[in-house]
Amino acid sequence: MRVAVLGHVEWVSFARVDHVPVSGEIVHAIESWDEPGGGGTVAALQLRKLAGSCQFFTAVGDDELGERAVREMESLGVSVHAAVRAGAPTRRAVTFIDPLGERTITTLGRRLHADASDALPWRLLEEAEAVYVSAADPGAIRLARKARVLVVTSRARDLLVASGVRADALVGSARDPAERAEAESLPVMPGLLVATEGALGGTFRSDDGASGHYAPVAPPGPVADTYGGGDSFVAGLTWALAEGIGRDDALAFAAKCGAWAISGRGVHAGQLTADDIGLGSTGPPSG
Repeated sequence: MRVAVLGHVEWVSFARVDHVPVSGEIVHAIESWDEPGGGGTVAALQLRKLAGSCQFFTAVGDDELGERAVREMESLGVSVHAAVRAGAPTRRAVTFIDPLGERTITTLGRRLHADASDALPWRLLEEAEAVYVSAADPGAIRLARKARVLVVTSRARDLLVASGVRADALVGSARDPAERAEAESLPVMPGLLVATEGALGGTFRSDDGASGHYAPVAPPGPVADTYGGGDSFVAGLTWALAEGIGRDDALAFAAKCGAWAISGRGVHAGQLTADDIGLGSTGPPSG
């Protein structure tokens, strides 16, 4: 399956701590590591593991971290098409992981994303069965609409509205005010509107008037950390809709992707693969 992601990448420093520091406190990390992350990165890695390949359209700063992020993504099997923003630093983030696996994130710098005016191989979107948009300008979203299935995060709601196109699915969080998207506030109802609720599952509303709740899926093992659970969910939903899987089963599959993701350390270690669901090898490397 040919899939693509329009989104951002950021260089993430993870620190596992016995508690998240309060004002004025110093805490010492039990474990620490660095890797490329961000919503677009997580989704691209998840889609690569399910579909066998993924085209990732993004932007990075003209610095060593940007180059390193691209190299590491490509080493994991993602085809990266990155515009380089002269004079802009690649965004960084610091993520604390507490004993329950909950992640607390602080971002450093401006989020960078690809614009339609960037000299990138946009024609690849015309060949895609599905595109997921986590960050882009309205022009790039219009280019993404050429794919058979278009899924957008509610973080990009205003950009989607400005693009004038209709998404097949718009996915947000019922818990995060910045990620909410009520149908009444949208000029065009997407085919499917989803609000995730973490371990409680989530709710949906479709353009045919149907609405309801989808059940959570238990992780296959202890929760390592919750980083990337939501973005793995939406990547799984994108893949399932492109496969022609019905709404209820697509949401159940997406919930499984989210649950598997939180069972692994960091950005992508626990993500569901094609081998896990009996589709054969996704090729090197799976992580």
